[in-house]
Amino acid sequence: MKENVIKKLMTSMKCDSCGQHYEMYDVDIIGHREDMWFLKVRCSVCQTQCLVAAILRESKVPETSSSGGERTDRHDGEAVTVDDVLSMRLFLADFDGNFGELFEQK
Repeated sequence: MKENVIKKLMTSMKCDSCGQHYEMYDVDIIGHREDMWFLKVRCSVCQTQCLVAAILRESKVPETSSSGGERTDRHDGEAVTVDDVLSMRLFLADFDGNFGELFEQK
């Protein structure tokens, strides 16, 4: 995914402190590894900062029927499962905050 798409997605989110929607310029992408993205977000109103870890997967654009009407292949994406949440919890429990090492080219 391109960085601008990630930033645009974050504009649908609100600051937990003041409720203001984030702007694209409020979002800094720290890095990513496969589908896992790490972002630093600062609210332009109250200046609250937070780190965001998100799993984002690209989905296929659904095809339409030859009449241009309904979709023939419905794909709504995958829901976050309990295993996804537990995996993230385990990852964060052992993560020492060293993003440089995490995104280092191997």
